[in-house]
Amino acid sequence: MASSPNTPRPPRDRETRALRLTADDLRVLPNFLRQETVGGALMLVATIAALLWANLAPGIYEGLRATQLGPLTVQHWATDGLLTIFFFVAGMELKREFVSGSLSDPKAAMVPVVAAICGMAVPAGFYVAVNATMADGHLNGWAIPMATDIAFAIAILAAVGSKLPVALRAFLLTLAIVDDLGAILVIAVVFTSDLRLVWLAGALACAVVWWLLQRRKIDTWFLYVPLFIGAWWCMLSSGVHATIAGVLLGLLTRSVASDPQDPVDRWSHFWHPVSAGFVVPIFALMAAGVRVSPSALAEMITAPVGLGIVLGLVVGKVIGISAGSYLTTRFTRATLAPDVRWSEIISISILAGVGFTVALFVTELAFPGHPELLAQGKAAVLTASVIAAIGGTIAIRSRVRARERSIPGID
Repeated sequence: MASSPNTPRPPRDRETRALRLTADDLRVLPNFLRQETVGGALMLVATIAALLWANLAPGIYEGLRATQLGPLTVQHWATDGLLTIFFFVAGMELKREFVSGSLSDPKAAMVPVVAAICGMAVPAGFYVAVNATMADGHLNGWAIPMATDIAFAIAILAAVGSKLPVALRAFLLTLAIVDDLGAILVIAVVFTSDLRLVWLAGALACAVVWWLLQRRKIDTWFLYVPLFIGAWWCMLSSGVHATIAGVLLGLLTRSVASDPQDPVDRWSHFWHPVSAGFVVPIFALMAAGVRVSPSALAEMITAPVGLGIVLGLVVGKVIGISAGSYLTTRFTRATLAPDVRWSEIISISILAGVGFTVALFVTELAFPGHPELLAQGKAAVLTASVIAAIGGTIAIRSRVRARERSIPGID
Protein backbone atom coordinates (compact mmCIF):
# COMPACT_ATOMS: atom_id res chain seq x y z
CA MET A 1 0.00 0.00 0.00
CA ALA A 2 1.35 3.44 -0.94
CA SER A 3 2.24 5.73 1.93
CA SER A 4 0.37 9.01 2.34
CA PRO A 5 2.18 12.34 2.00
CA ASN A 6 1.80 12.91 5.75
CA THR A 7 3.42 9.62 6.70
CA PRO A 8 6.54 10.36 8.80
CA ARG A 9 9.88 9.44 7.22
CA PRO A 10 11.28 6.25 8.70
CA PRO A 11 14.17 6.56 11.17
CA ARG A 12 16.52 4.94 8.63
CA ASP A 13 16.25 8.06 6.41
CA ARG A 14 17.28 10.28 9.29
CA GLU A 15 20.22 7.99 10.04
CA THR A 16 21.26 8.08 6.39
CA ARG A 17 21.14 11.87 6.38
CA ALA A 18 23.28 11.91 9.56
CA LEU A 19 25.79 9.62 7.91
CA ARG A 20 25.91 11.85 4.85
CA LEU A 21 26.55 14.86 7.11
CA THR A 22 29.38 13.06 8.81
CA ALA A 23 30.95 12.26 5.43
CA ASP A 24 30.64 15.92 4.43
CA ASP A 25 32.28 16.96 7.67
CA LEU A 26 35.15 14.58 6.98
CA ARG A 27 35.62 16.15 3.57
CA VAL A 28 35.66 19.62 5.13
CA LEU A 29 38.23 18.68 7.81
CA PRO A 30 41.27 18.42 5.46
CA ASN A 31 40.47 21.84 3.97
CA PHE A 32 40.26 23.23 7.51
CA LEU A 33 43.67 21.75 8.34
CA ARG A 34 45.19 23.29 5.20
CA GLN A 35 44.60 26.80 6.59
CA GLU A 36 47.92 28.34 7.61
CA THR A 37 46.70 29.46 11.03
CA VAL A 38 45.22 26.08 11.99
CA GLY A 39 48.48 24.12 11.93
CA GLY A 40 50.16 26.67 14.18
CA ALA A 41 47.20 26.64 16.58
CA LEU A 42 47.23 22.83 16.84
CA MET A 43 50.98 22.88 17.44
CA LEU A 44 50.52 25.46 20.20
CA VAL A 45 47.77 23.40 21.87
CA ALA A 46 49.95 20.27 21.74
CA THR A 47 52.89 22.16 23.22
CA ILE A 48 50.82 23.49 26.12
CA ALA A 49 49.43 20.00 26.71
CA ALA A 50 52.97 18.56 26.75
CA LEU A 51 54.18 21.15 29.23
CA LEU A 52 51.20 20.58 31.55
CA TRP A 53 51.53 16.80 31.27
CA ALA A 54 55.29 16.80 31.91
CA ASN A 55 54.91 18.98 35.00
CA LEU A 56 51.68 17.59 36.50
CA ALA A 57 52.29 13.88 35.82
CA PRO A 58 55.97 13.52 34.84
CA GLY A 59 56.09 9.78 35.55
CA ILE A 60 53.21 9.01 33.21
CA TYR A 61 54.58 11.35 30.53
CA GLU A 62 58.10 9.90 30.57
CA GLY A 63 56.70 6.38 30.83
CA LEU A 64 54.66 6.90 27.67
CA ARG A 65 57.63 8.34 25.79
CA ALA A 66 59.74 5.33 26.76
CA THR A 67 57.09 2.73 25.89
CA GLN A 68 58.39 0.30 23.29
CA LEU A 69 56.23 -0.21 20.19
CA GLY A 70 57.93 -2.69 17.91
CA PRO A 71 61.43 -1.54 16.94
CA LEU A 72 61.11 1.99 18.39
CA THR A 73 59.84 3.74 21.50
CA VAL A 74 56.83 6.07 21.30
CA GLN A 75 59.21 9.05 21.44
CA HIS A 76 61.30 7.71 18.56
CA TRP A 77 58.19 6.89 16.51
CA ALA A 78 57.32 10.59 16.82
CA THR A 79 60.81 11.92 15.99
CA ASP A 80 62.18 9.26 13.64
CA GLY A 81 58.94 7.91 12.19
CA LEU A 82 56.04 10.34 11.93
CA LEU A 83 58.27 13.36 11.41
CA THR A 84 59.46 11.75 8.16
CA ILE A 85 56.03 12.65 6.73
CA PHE A 86 56.57 16.29 7.79
CA PHE A 87 59.93 16.31 5.98
CA PHE A 88 58.37 14.58 2.95
CA VAL A 89 55.90 17.47 2.67
CA ALA A 90 58.79 19.93 3.19
CA GLY A 91 60.73 18.17 0.40
CA MET A 92 57.79 18.50 -2.00
CA GLU A 93 57.42 22.19 -1.09
CA LEU A 94 61.11 22.65 -1.85
CA LYS A 95 60.67 20.89 -5.20
CA ARG A 96 57.73 23.13 -6.12
CA GLU A 97 59.67 26.26 -5.20
CA PHE A 98 62.68 25.14 -7.27
CA VAL A 99 60.52 24.32 -10.31
CA SER A 100 57.96 27.11 -10.40
CA GLY A 101 58.10 29.09 -7.16
CA SER A 102 60.23 31.70 -5.46
CA LEU A 103 63.46 29.71 -5.91
CA SER A 104 63.02 29.25 -9.68
CA ASP A 105 64.27 32.77 -10.46
CA PRO A 106 67.76 33.26 -8.97
CA LYS A 107 67.57 37.05 -9.12
CA ALA A 108 64.26 37.20 -7.26
CA ALA A 109 65.40 34.60 -4.74
CA MET A 110 68.83 36.05 -4.02
CA VAL A 111 67.85 38.41 -1.18
CA PRO A 112 65.84 35.92 0.92
CA VAL A 113 68.32 33.10 0.16
CA VAL A 114 71.32 35.12 1.38
CA ALA A 115 69.21 36.39 4.29
CA ALA A 116 68.41 32.79 5.24
CA ILE A 117 72.07 31.75 5.08
CA CYS A 118 73.09 34.69 7.26
CA GLY A 119 70.09 33.95 9.49
CA MET A 120 71.54 30.49 10.11
CA ALA A 121 75.21 31.45 10.42
CA VAL A 122 74.86 34.37 12.83
CA PRO A 123 72.66 32.54 15.42
CA ALA A 124 75.07 29.58 15.30
CA GLY A 125 77.90 32.07 15.84
CA PHE A 126 76.11 33.54 18.87
CA TYR A 127 75.73 30.06 20.36
CA VAL A 128 79.38 29.15 19.74
CA ALA A 129 80.61 32.48 21.15
CA VAL A 130 78.63 31.98 24.36
CA ASN A 131 79.52 28.33 24.87
CA ALA A 132 83.19 28.74 23.93
CA THR A 133 83.75 31.53 26.43
CA MET A 134 81.67 30.38 29.42
CA ALA A 135 82.49 27.62 31.85
CA ASP A 136 80.58 24.35 31.26
CA GLY A 137 79.84 25.30 27.66
CA HIS A 138 78.72 22.62 25.20
CA LEU A 139 79.40 23.29 21.53
CA ASN A 140 77.28 20.33 20.35
CA GLY A 141 74.14 22.48 20.21
CA TRP A 142 75.42 25.05 17.71
CA ALA A 143 72.84 24.02 15.09
CA ILE A 144 69.81 24.46 17.39
CA PRO A 145 69.24 28.24 16.90
CA MET A 146 69.66 27.97 13.11
CA ALA A 147 66.08 26.78 12.55
CA THR A 148 62.95 28.79 11.69
CA ASP A 149 59.60 27.05 12.10
CA ILE A 150 57.87 27.54 8.77
CA ALA A 151 54.40 26.55 10.04
CA PHE A 152 54.40 28.84 13.08
CA ALA A 153 55.99 31.80 11.29
CA ILE A 154 53.64 31.69 8.28
CA ALA A 155 50.63 31.16 10.59
CA ILE A 156 51.48 34.25 12.66
CA LEU A 157 52.04 36.35 9.53
CA ALA A 158 48.72 35.15 8.08
CA ALA A 159 46.90 35.94 11.32
CA VAL A 160 48.24 39.44 12.02
CA GLY A 161 49.84 40.62 8.77
CA SER A 162 47.30 39.78 6.08
CA LYS A 163 47.24 43.43 4.93
CA LEU A 164 50.97 43.51 4.25
CA PRO A 165 52.22 42.92 0.67
CA VAL A 166 52.07 39.39 -0.72
CA ALA A 167 55.77 39.76 -1.57
CA LEU A 168 56.54 39.82 2.14
CA ARG A 169 54.93 36.40 2.61
CA ALA A 170 56.98 35.12 -0.35
CA PHE A 171 60.11 36.50 1.34
CA LEU A 172 59.31 34.70 4.60
CA LEU A 173 58.35 31.49 2.78
CA THR A 174 61.61 31.46 0.78
CA LEU A 175 63.57 32.30 3.91
CA ALA A 176 61.98 29.46 5.87
CA ILE A 177 62.33 26.93 3.03
CA VAL A 178 66.05 27.67 2.59
CA ASP A 179 66.39 27.54 6.38
CA ASP A 180 64.74 24.10 6.36
CA LEU A 181 67.10 22.96 3.61
CA GLY A 182 70.07 24.12 5.67
CA ALA A 183 68.78 22.29 8.73
CA ILE A 184 68.24 19.14 6.66
CA LEU A 185 71.84 19.26 5.40
CA VAL A 186 73.11 19.75 8.95
CA ILE A 187 71.06 16.79 10.18
CA ALA A 188 72.32 14.62 7.34
CA VAL A 189 76.01 15.56 7.68
CA VAL A 190 76.59 16.44 11.34
CA PHE A 191 74.26 14.03 13.12
CA THR A 192 75.17 10.92 11.14
CA SER A 193 77.13 8.33 13.12
CA ASP A 194 78.20 4.75 12.48
CA LEU A 195 77.38 4.95 8.78
CA ARG A 196 76.35 1.55 7.39
CA LEU A 197 76.84 1.65 3.63
CA VAL A 198 74.76 -1.42 2.78
CA TRP A 199 71.64 0.07 4.37
CA LEU A 200 72.38 3.46 2.82
CA ALA A 201 72.64 1.78 -0.59
CA GLY A 202 69.24 0.18 0.06
CA ALA A 203 67.71 3.58 0.82
CA LEU A 204 69.24 5.06 -2.33
CA ALA A 205 67.99 2.10 -4.39
CA CYS A 206 64.44 2.78 -3.16
CA ALA A 207 64.91 6.44 -4.08
CA VAL A 208 66.08 5.50 -7.61
CA VAL A 209 63.04 3.27 -8.12
CA TRP A 210 60.83 6.13 -6.85
CA TRP A 211 62.45 8.50 -9.37
CA LEU A 212 62.00 6.02 -12.24
CA LEU A 213 58.32 5.52 -11.42
CA GLN A 214 57.86 9.30 -11.32
CA ARG A 215 59.72 9.71 -14.60
CA ARG A 216 57.42 7.15 -16.25
CA LYS A 217 54.38 8.94 -14.76
CA ILE A 218 53.24 5.81 -12.92
CA ASP A 219 50.73 6.91 -10.32
CA THR A 220 49.89 3.84 -8.24
CA TRP A 221 49.83 4.32 -4.48
CA PHE A 222 50.45 0.65 -3.60
CA LEU A 223 53.88 0.94 -5.28
CA TYR A 224 54.88 4.17 -3.56
CA VAL A 225 53.83 3.31 0.00
CA PRO A 226 56.10 0.22 0.27
CA LEU A 227 58.92 2.20 -1.37
CA PHE A 228 58.48 5.02 1.16
CA ILE A 229 58.50 2.59 4.10
CA GLY A 230 61.49 0.72 2.64
CA ALA A 231 63.49 3.91 2.09
CA TRP A 232 62.63 5.07 5.63
CA TRP A 233 63.67 1.78 7.23
CA CYS A 234 66.91 1.54 5.25
CA MET A 235 67.80 5.15 6.07
CA LEU A 236 67.00 4.57 9.76
CA SER A 237 69.26 1.49 9.76
CA SER A 238 72.06 3.23 7.85
CA GLY A 239 72.97 5.70 10.60
CA VAL A 240 71.73 8.70 8.58
CA HIS A 241 68.69 10.19 10.27
CA ALA A 242 65.50 8.57 8.97
CA THR A 243 63.76 11.87 8.19
CA ILE A 244 66.26 12.46 5.37
CA ALA A 245 64.41 9.73 3.45
CA GLY A 246 61.28 11.89 3.48
CA VAL A 247 63.13 14.93 2.14
CA LEU A 248 64.87 12.90 -0.57
CA LEU A 249 61.66 11.30 -1.84
CA GLY A 250 59.87 14.64 -1.73
CA LEU A 251 62.58 16.24 -3.87
CA LEU A 252 62.43 13.31 -6.34
CA THR A 253 58.68 13.64 -6.82
CA ARG A 254 57.81 14.96 -10.27
CA SER A 255 56.62 18.55 -10.53
CA VAL A 256 55.45 20.19 -13.75
CA ALA A 257 53.73 23.55 -13.32
CA SER A 258 51.60 23.15 -16.47
CA ASP A 259 50.42 19.64 -15.55
CA PRO A 260 46.95 19.62 -13.89
CA GLN A 261 47.82 16.18 -12.47
CA ASP A 262 51.14 17.38 -11.04
CA PRO A 263 52.07 14.80 -8.33
CA VAL A 264 53.67 17.39 -6.06
CA ASP A 265 50.49 19.46 -6.00
CA ARG A 266 48.18 16.48 -5.51
CA TRP A 267 50.31 14.73 -2.92
CA SER A 268 51.02 17.94 -0.99
CA HIS A 269 47.28 18.60 -1.03
CA PHE A 270 46.68 15.16 0.50
CA TRP A 271 49.57 14.95 2.99
CA HIS A 272 49.65 18.53 4.27
CA PRO A 273 46.54 18.08 6.49
CA VAL A 274 48.04 14.83 7.82
CA SER A 275 51.28 16.62 8.65
CA ALA A 276 49.66 19.74 10.13
CA GLY A 277 46.79 18.01 11.92
CA PHE A 278 48.46 14.86 13.21
CA VAL A 279 52.22 14.50 12.68
CA VAL A 280 53.45 17.85 14.00
CA PRO A 281 51.05 17.99 17.00
CA ILE A 282 52.07 14.44 18.01
CA PHE A 283 55.74 15.41 17.67
CA ALA A 284 55.15 18.53 19.78
CA LEU A 285 53.31 16.48 22.39
CA MET A 286 56.21 14.03 22.65
CA ALA A 287 59.06 16.56 22.33
CA ALA A 288 57.96 19.74 24.11
CA GLY A 289 57.36 18.29 27.58
CA VAL A 290 59.89 20.05 29.82
CA ARG A 291 59.90 20.25 33.61
CA VAL A 292 59.49 23.93 34.48
CA SER A 293 60.57 25.37 37.81
CA PRO A 294 61.99 28.74 38.93
CA SER A 295 65.45 27.21 39.34
CA ALA A 296 65.28 25.56 35.91
CA LEU A 297 64.21 28.84 34.27
CA ALA A 298 67.00 30.72 36.03
CA GLU A 299 69.51 28.08 34.94
CA MET A 300 68.26 28.33 31.37
CA ILE A 301 69.08 32.04 31.26
CA THR A 302 72.46 31.75 32.99
CA ALA A 303 73.76 28.41 31.68
CA PRO A 304 75.67 28.60 28.36
CA VAL A 305 73.44 26.17 26.42
CA GLY A 306 70.20 27.97 27.24
CA LEU A 307 71.70 31.44 26.91
CA GLY A 308 73.30 30.62 23.56
CA ILE A 309 70.01 29.30 22.13
CA VAL A 310 67.95 32.26 23.36
CA LEU A 311 70.45 34.84 22.11
CA GLY A 312 70.83 33.00 18.82
CA LEU A 313 67.10 32.85 18.06
CA VAL A 314 66.04 36.21 19.49
CA VAL A 315 69.05 38.40 18.60
CA GLY A 316 71.07 36.42 16.07
CA LYS A 317 68.15 35.89 13.69
CA VAL A 318 67.35 39.61 13.57
CA ILE A 319 70.96 40.62 12.94
CA GLY A 320 71.65 37.85 10.43
CA ILE A 321 68.52 38.22 8.30
CA SER A 322 68.46 42.04 8.34
CA ALA A 323 72.18 42.40 7.64
CA GLY A 324 72.13 39.66 4.98
CA SER A 325 69.25 41.35 3.18
CA TYR A 326 70.86 44.79 3.33
CA LEU A 327 74.31 43.65 2.19
CA THR A 328 72.80 41.70 -0.73
CA THR A 329 70.91 44.73 -2.01
CA ARG A 330 73.90 46.99 -1.31
CA PHE A 331 76.57 45.01 -3.14
CA THR A 332 74.62 43.13 -5.84
CA ARG A 333 71.93 44.00 -8.36
CA ALA A 334 69.31 42.17 -6.31
CA THR A 335 66.55 44.33 -4.83
CA LEU A 336 63.59 43.96 -2.54
CA ALA A 337 60.13 43.80 -4.09
CA PRO A 338 58.98 47.40 -4.83
CA ASP A 339 56.16 47.34 -2.24
CA VAL A 340 58.24 45.89 0.63
CA ARG A 341 59.77 48.24 3.22
CA TRP A 342 62.92 47.68 5.24
CA SER A 343 61.03 48.05 8.51
CA GLU A 344 58.90 45.08 7.40
CA ILE A 345 62.00 42.99 6.69
CA ILE A 346 63.17 43.67 10.25
CA SER A 347 59.73 42.63 11.55
CA ILE A 348 59.97 39.37 9.58
CA SER A 349 63.48 38.77 10.95
CA ILE A 350 62.09 39.02 14.49
CA LEU A 351 59.37 36.50 13.63
CA ALA A 352 61.98 34.14 12.13
CA GLY A 353 63.28 33.56 15.66
CA VAL A 354 60.39 31.14 16.21
CA GLY A 355 62.42 27.93 16.00
CA PHE A 356 60.16 25.29 17.50
CA THR A 357 59.68 22.09 15.42
CA VAL A 358 63.11 21.72 13.78
CA ALA A 359 64.91 23.40 16.70
CA LEU A 360 63.36 20.94 19.17
CA PHE A 361 64.24 18.11 16.80
CA VAL A 362 67.89 19.22 16.53
CA THR A 363 68.00 19.56 20.33
CA GLU A 364 67.04 15.88 20.59
CA LEU A 365 69.89 15.00 18.22
CA ALA A 366 72.47 17.31 19.82
CA PHE A 367 72.26 16.04 23.41
CA PRO A 368 71.50 12.29 23.40
CA GLY A 369 72.13 10.75 26.80
CA HIS A 370 72.26 14.15 28.54
CA PRO A 371 68.77 14.71 29.98
CA GLU A 372 69.72 17.88 31.87
CA LEU A 373 71.12 19.52 28.71
CA LEU A 374 68.19 18.24 26.68
CA ALA A 375 65.68 19.78 29.09
CA GLN A 376 67.66 23.02 29.21
CA GLY A 377 67.86 23.21 25.42
CA LYS A 378 64.15 22.51 24.93
CA ALA A 379 63.18 25.10 27.56
CA ALA A 380 65.41 27.64 25.79
CA VAL A 381 63.88 26.86 22.38
CA LEU A 382 60.34 27.26 23.76
CA THR A 383 61.23 30.48 25.63
CA ALA A 384 63.00 32.02 22.64
CA SER A 385 60.14 31.01 20.31
CA VAL A 386 57.58 32.66 22.60
CA ILE A 387 59.67 35.84 22.78
CA ALA A 388 60.12 35.88 18.99
CA ALA A 389 56.42 35.16 18.37
CA ILE A 390 55.28 37.98 20.67
CA GLY A 391 57.94 40.39 19.38
CA GLY A 392 57.21 39.49 15.76
CA THR A 393 53.46 39.88 16.26
CA ILE A 394 53.88 43.34 17.84
CA ALA A 395 56.31 44.43 15.10
CA ILE A 396 54.09 43.19 12.25
CA ARG A 397 50.96 44.77 13.75
CA SER A 398 52.84 48.08 13.98
CA ARG A 399 53.78 47.78 10.29
CA VAL A 400 50.13 47.13 9.40
CA ARG A 401 49.05 50.25 11.34
CA ALA A 402 51.80 52.27 9.64
CA ARG A 403 50.47 51.27 6.22
CA GLU A 404 46.90 52.06 7.27
CA ARG A 405 48.01 55.56 8.29
CA SER A 406 49.92 56.09 5.03
CA ILE A 407 47.04 54.91 2.77
CA PRO A 408 43.91 57.02 3.37
CA GLY A 409 40.66 55.08 3.36
CA ILE A 410 42.19 51.64 3.97
CA ASP A 411 40.10 49.37 6.21
